[in-house]
Amino acid sequence: MWSFAYLTVRDRLPTILTKVIDTLHRNKDNFFKEYGKEGVQAEKTAISFLSRLRNELQTDKPVLSLTDNAEDSEAWNEYMRRQQDLMEDGRPVSWFKSPWLYMECYMYRRIQEALYMNPPMDKFDVFKEGKTQSYFESQQAIKTLCTYLQELITNMENMTEIQLRDSFLKLLQISLWGNKCDLSISAGQDNSQKSSPIDSLPDLQRFILVDDSSMVWSTLVAAQGAGSSGKKHARVDIILDNAGFELITDLVLADFLVSAGLAKQIRFHGKSIPWFVSDVTKQDFEWTIMQTMAANHKWMSASGVQWKHFMKEGTWSYHDHIFWTLPHEFCDMAVDAADLYSTLQGSDLILFKGDLNYRKLTGDRKWEHTVPFDQALRGFQPAPLCSLRTLKADVQVGLQPGQAEKLSSQEPDWMTNGRYAVVQFSSPCREQ
Repeated sequence: MWSFAYLTVRDRLPTILTKVIDTLHRNKDNFFKEYGKEGVQAEKTAISFLSRLRNELQTDKPVLSLTDNAEDSEAWNEYMRRQQDLMEDGRPVSWFKSPWLYMECYMYRRIQEALYMNPPMDKFDVFKEGKTQSYFESQQAIKTLCTYLQELITNMENMTEIQLRDSFLKLLQISLWGNKCDLSISAGQDNSQKSSPIDSLPDLQRFILVDDSSMVWSTLVAAQGAGSSGKKHARVDIILDNAGFELITDLVLADFLVSAGLAKQIRFHGKSIPWFVSDVTKQDFEWTIMQTMAANHKWMSASGVQWKHFMKEGTWSYHDHIFWTLPHEFCDMAVDAADLYSTLQGSDLILFKGDLNYRKLTGDRKWEHTVPFDQALRGFQPAPLCSLRTLKADVQVGLQPGQAEKLSSQEPDWMTNGRYAVVQFSSPCREQ
């Protein structure tokens, strides 16, 4: 039986490459209007590059070094040399005989190489159309969520701590299930949020396999304690995943944290290049806030205006370190991106959104399902952290004995069908 990883590389990745080629082809007239003959030539050369890449992938050719001399090229090529050293009998690193996580990341970086090598297209986002469509097709859900947020903020002064906690847990779960909207899993097919995100929560509760939400709340409350200057200014870092509806759920959660006084500062971390079809870039982040501001809906627009204000005054900030688009596991961060690791150490809580972050947190290994989450992190503990993830890849740790076996007997594809989720917490201070 083929593994999920093999089927992804064999079937899903070529489909994504074909869509990228098609996107460039459909934008040919736009490239001509904007850049003249140079734009058309760049489009042709990039398509030729990507067609070769698709053939390399489908015929299990050795992976090639990057030649675009970008900021991260040497880090990628060094990683490839590391992988080569691990190969048996000196066989070359190739598409079907290398770690899935590496190959998937590598494909997206090679797509970017096709653009880097062909200015003036080097800033073009081949996935922008899908991300934009996902946002607009989730409008009703976004309106519902922004209305709910504004009602919470209006009533916040009268809330008891229990009500505040309940509201937080609800928004945390909405952010968790927002992660279902992942275009890389559906190979770019429509994956927007159509139903009300709030009404569906009770029905989804039983699909959360591990729920450490109460520890996340306790961590936020503890961070309110007195610091050296009296009141501590709690900081939350959110490592983003998808644009579209999921990003809105993250912004709503972040707004609540600030409005409720649970955090004084939110740092969002996105990708520096288009990545995994629907991942958030700086352009997506800014575009989403501007679109929400411009919405013809009172509470959506009010939310967007508030978010723009948070960004302007520095309460919110956006960051995109190149480490997030390298193939490295997060346990490598302290050595390979010491500056980023040091930055994260200043956080009171780090929320890691989505499947790719979970795979990098756990090294994408075939762990026994009962291995503790702390152990699977292999020393990566810059600050208290929590993974909010709907399952779309065959790695999962921290389950109770017998839990995985029961799920496998009922739903053989429980790890990859996106129906299940986890809220898994780890803190440097917890007993290992």
